[in-house]
Amino acid sequence: MIKAVFFDLYQTLIRYEPPREEVQAKVLNDFGIEAAPESLRRPLAIADEFIYQEHARLPIGKRTDEEKRALYAQYQGIVLKEAGIESSQELIGGILSKMQKFKFALVLFDDVLPALSELKGKGLILGLISNVDYDIAPLCQKLGLSPLLQIVVTSQDTGFNKPQPQIFSEAIRQAGVQAQEAMYVGDQYQIDVIGANSAGLHGVLLDRNSYFEGATENLKIRNLHQLVEHLRTVKK
Repeated sequence: MIKAVFFDLYQTLIRYEPPREEVQAKVLNDFGIEAAPESLRRPLAIADEFIYQEHARLPIGKRTDEEKRALYAQYQGIVLKEAGIESSQELIGGILSKMQKFKFALVLFDDVLPALSELKGKGLILGLISNVDYDIAPLCQKLGLSPLLQIVVTSQDTGFNKPQPQIFSEAIRQAGVQAQEAMYVGDQYQIDVIGANSAGLHGVLLDRNSYFEGATENLKIRNLHQLVEHLRTVKK
């Protein structure tokens, strides 16, 4: 029986506004490269997997400025390669320079508050497990997440990053449940799903845009309403 559900933060509960693919397309257009925003979603997701794994290996905040620039250049190179766009150091440098000028806001996906409200109303313990190295309490409060989350565990708090089992174990400890009584929902297969499974939780892949077709034997959902429906069915 599932007693607790934990969530990833970025690209699971919150997204960037304006959408990154729209900004990326606009910047590419400035360099005479035409690319439809929707064609850049998968390349960005693939590059995200790279950056998350790098962050798990060594938090970005602990890297030198030079190391950060090199990392972001690699990230942008992956985006271009996956989009079928020929790249160069000059192009990547120009893109990064222009991207830095954009101001992004963090907003909730439309399904977050309704889904989490329903899950909490059913008596489930809800929590957040995230690889962030800053205090996210103000952000959670601003977005209206704080009243819905009983537990927030971050890499800053624990000193561990997903997919390391210790960060999942700390959330389980705080929730007062067994690992097999908890689910973890995230948008990354290796970092989130495999990490949660390795710690004994039930990993759930949130694949909002069908990037991971056939990639997992675990529960895979397109939105959080499907998670609510699944848990409703399981409890019957």
